Amino acid sequence: MVKPNYELAQVIQHHQANYYKQHRPHAHIAKVLQAILQCRTQALGGHVDGCNTCGHLRISYNSCGNRHCPKCQTTQKERWIEKRESDLLNTHYFHVVFTLPQELNKYCLQYPIALYNLLFKASSDTIKTFAADEKHLGAQVGMISVLHTWGQNLSLHPHVHMIVPSGGVSRAGFWKPSKYKRDFLFPVKALSKVYRAKFMEGFRQLLTSQKQELNKTLREILYQKSWVVYAKQPFAGPKQVIEYLGRYSHKIAISNHRLLDVNNQTVKFTYKDYRSGGQQKVMELSGVEFLRRFSMHILPAGGRKIRHYGILASRNKPKLRTQQMQMGIIPKRQQALITWQQMLLQKHGIDIEKCPCCKTGVMIRLMSFEANAPPLALLHQARQQALNIA
Repeated sequence: MVKPNYELAQVIQHHQANYYKQHRPHAHIAKVLQAILQCRTQALGGHVDGCNTCGHLRISYNSCGNRHCPKCQTTQKERWIEKRESDLLNTHYFHVVFTLPQELNKYCLQYPIALYNLLFKASSDTIKTFAADEKHLGAQVGMISVLHTWGQNLSLHPHVHMIVPSGGVSRAGFWKPSKYKRDFLFPVKALSKVYRAKFMEGFRQLLTSQKQELNKTLREILYQKSWVVYAKQPFAGPKQVIEYLGRYSHKIAISNHRLLDVNNQTVKFTYKDYRSGGQQKVMELSGVEFLRRFSMHILPAGGRKIRHYGILASRNKPKLRTQQMQMGIIPKRQQALITWQQMLLQKHGIDIEKCPCCKTGVMIRLMSFEANAPPLALLHQARQQALNIA
């Protein structure tokens, strides 16, 4: 596990004053940026561990836990994946992506919760419509949808990643496999047209509720465009589904590892240029512009990023369990949630409880403290306590 050279917190530290001055962000955005800035610093408090063999002390600061923080996603992701493993079916899964035309970006910024809710609803209703049709399947399917709002260069690019089992539960309660086998879920061009119609209907209703009219020119542009619905190759099996979920479920707009340089004027980061076949390039932005772009992808308070539908929805767990039994699947018993210490050991082979100094002792929690570092006297007391334990 390689430590990144730069962190998003450094960008915020260097450029937040000018960003606030020029753009006056919403209080919720300021709160998120502040949480990222303070993550794993003395501002959030922490604890002191001591080795029971050599008395070595280690101070650890608390994480912010914010869903937009690049340092707080790994453990949350692993815990979420653990829960999803027990919901897998013995079938192939498809990966479908629903996107919004860029002409709707300004409305996404103006009405983010409403537009993203509509994106979720239009895309899921489209899949449900095709699945219910006997011509295509004639069964109830399940879906897990993950909202992403960014492009690689931090531009606004709202889209939903969706995984769908290749089949569904019939009215009689039995599994009905996809008629298209492993070729594709449903015809993509037909999906695109139905998805566009469903979204546009909801969009018109939204504008009406806001006492606005759909501009004729915009309407023509939106109906003339082919709304992108991209169906990727199906997963080979449940293991690949889990790997996919790990990549996309708790991903944020940019990771610390993509940052190449942070200074008082600019920020450099890597990105994939899909117009050039996914070639990796470097972009340099002013610090203020970088924060402006990043802030576009901070979901409003209460905004949901992951949703489950059909037989994969929480209320349909009994139906899912019945189907798993019919497939001969015995779901894993739900165990206690994995701790971040266990995650480091299982995924990266790092035993955080082993003393980094003597390599033989065990690090034991000695004390916790609130905001700011513990007084020096308490550290001396903790060291003596560790040695007494030894």
